[in-house]
Amino acid sequence: MQVKSMNDLFLNTLRDIYYAEKQIYKNLPKMAKAAASPELKQAFEKHRDETEQQIERLELVFEQFGASPRSIRCEAMDGIIAEAKESMGEVEDEAVCDAALIASAQTIEHYEIARYGTLIAWADRLGKKEASKLLGETLEEEKKTDRLLTDLAESKVNQDATA
Repeated sequence: MQVKSMNDLFLNTLRDIYYAEKQIYKNLPKMAKAAASPELKQAFEKHRDETEQQIERLELVFEQFGASPRSIRCEAMDGIIAEAKESMGEVEDEAVCDAALIASAQTIEHYEIARYGTLIAWADRLGKKEASKLLGETLEEEKKTDRLLTDLAESKVNQDATA
């Protein structure tokens, strides 16, 4: 897509995060299956449900911009997910694997937080208040998931991995 305006840039970035969310949705069950910690499994399963709602919100944002929901390949997310899969296949110790899974999941969350923050700022500049509100809901969920992962890592997973 050729970017000629701020609106085009917004839609291009929206398509990027739409792709990313769909890839995350597809891969969260694999991460949950690889997790040994019941709390980590539960966090991944809960976030998959949230991700489904986030995809639906993105589709509403597309509507508000008069565009059909369409994704463009996000090389960054593909790389992050590839690294997560690599960790799941290489790490033999369950506790260490959980620590690696959290690290990968937080990398994903931080990417999403950056994208959503940017999209909110642009939606505001473009006068799309409802889009900004929908994106803001997702941003808060991503931040909450990041905090949950940090809490899991600091309270249990990292301790188990270094025991």
